[in-house]
Amino acid sequence: MPRFAANLSMLYREVDFLERFAAAAADGFQAVEFLFPYDHAPEQLAALLRAHGLQQVLFNAPPGDWDAGERGLACIAGREAEFLAGIERALLYAQQLACPRIHVMAGIVPAAGNAHATYVANLRAAAALAAPCGVTLMVEPINGRDMPGYFLRRQDQAHALLEEIGAANVQVQMDLYHCQIAEGDLATKLRQYLPTGRVGHLQIAGVPGRHEPDVGEIHYPYLFALLDELGYAGWVGCEYLPAGATSAGLGWLRRS
Repeated sequence: MPRFAANLSMLYREVDFLERFAAAAADGFQAVEFLFPYDHAPEQLAALLRAHGLQQVLFNAPPGDWDAGERGLACIAGREAEFLAGIERALLYAQQLACPRIHVMAGIVPAAGNAHATYVANLRAAAALAAPCGVTLMVEPINGRDMPGYFLRRQDQAHALLEEIGAANVQVQMDLYHCQIAEGDLATKLRQYLPTGRVGHLQIAGVPGRHEPDVGEIHYPYLFALLDELGYAGWVGCEYLPAGATSAGLGWLRRS
């Protein structure tokens, strides 16, 4: 079976964020991911990881002003300096947390400026900063229903951008929830893209409600078996919103 990482921004929300590390470890998770670590000192988070025997596998670079609706800066012309400062801050956290992956959000397409050219140039510059740190940058297609106007929406678009960026330490973060909503045909896409070696991280959730992966239209047991068949050795992030208490909804994991 695949290796599952608890997303601490979405799971265990019945307790405070800093208590979620212990909760995840108690439920048998060996790895965690989350959206943004920047409200806490990296030393504090690193100590929690060590205390509970957890590996940090992913977090997001600063997205701009999240509360104002910004969802990343990579495609926004005129914000390049702020974007790269955010990458540098994220890399400091990655080194403290021994985290090998940072998700770089693309952003909402602005009314002016060449979003495509800006995105490619920014990812090339960010990849050059991340390479000496041994960090891989992740790009994730996100469906337009949940995030209208987002620059990066499809798997084929993401893989074409990787070709254009031309950096070995930029990979695709394939979220099967977003992929199902935007495109569907998940098994075919896994068979198409996993053998390329350019998918560095997977995430899951039920569709349409983004709840546990055993609720909704996706038959995850089939896809988990397919991941084994394809030899996927990376992590699968559990980035879903529990319908109730997190631990009570982990029956799918115990059956896996």
